[in-house]
Amino acid sequence: MEILEQLFSYLVHAFNVLLHLDKYLGAVIQDYGAWTYLILFLIIFCETGLVITPILPGDSLLFAIGTFAGLGYLDLYWTLALLSAAAILGDTVNYAVGNYIGPKVFHYENSRIFKKEYLQKTHAFYEKYGGKTIIIARFVPIVRTFAPFVAGVGAMTYGKFLAYNVAGGLLWVFSITLAGYFFGNIPIVKSNFTAVILAIIFISVLPGVIEYARHKRASRPGPAVQ
Repeated sequence: MEILEQLFSYLVHAFNVLLHLDKYLGAVIQDYGAWTYLILFLIIFCETGLVITPILPGDSLLFAIGTFAGLGYLDLYWTLALLSAAAILGDTVNYAVGNYIGPKVFHYENSRIFKKEYLQKTHAFYEKYGGKTIIIARFVPIVRTFAPFVAGVGAMTYGKFLAYNVAGGLLWVFSITLAGYFFGNIPIVKSNFTAVILAIIFISVLPGVIEYARHKRASRPGPAVQ
């Protein structure tokens, strides 16, 4: 019984570290050394590539990684290269899974939930607005995990998806990691870590919100002519 309790306690602790890796990153670097790069690669890959793991840290982890790179504990160039690859590969896998599942689920003409019509509308949306969606979604937790999956379900043209996937992945990883690298060790930033991450997310999605508001305003019918 005591062994089971210890095992359960260990699993709970490991799960807590995984969910809050940004806070335990210093200990992970100290304990695992060069293996830390593989751990970070897998975390970013899973956070972007698996629909079932949207709760893993993303933005906060990238900022923390940049902060430790600024202190010299991580190599900045290796970090940027590996995490960019993880983000791009994650979205690619997510898209592939959605693209494989979509046609199998949404092929019923008369289904109430999985109508073929819904798949066609999703495809049309992603062909028209998918590029912006894929890039903006990179900066929105949880949405980031589901956007490439939905793009795959909607059969967004792969070449188009790949271009925006690469652009969005590089922009996401470089902007937040470098923000941590240059500003993460400033005392006021370190003492207000959560607020800084929320501010980064807000600034990132603001262009998308403005674009959406403009689109809604433009789609409203004009005043009736008397």
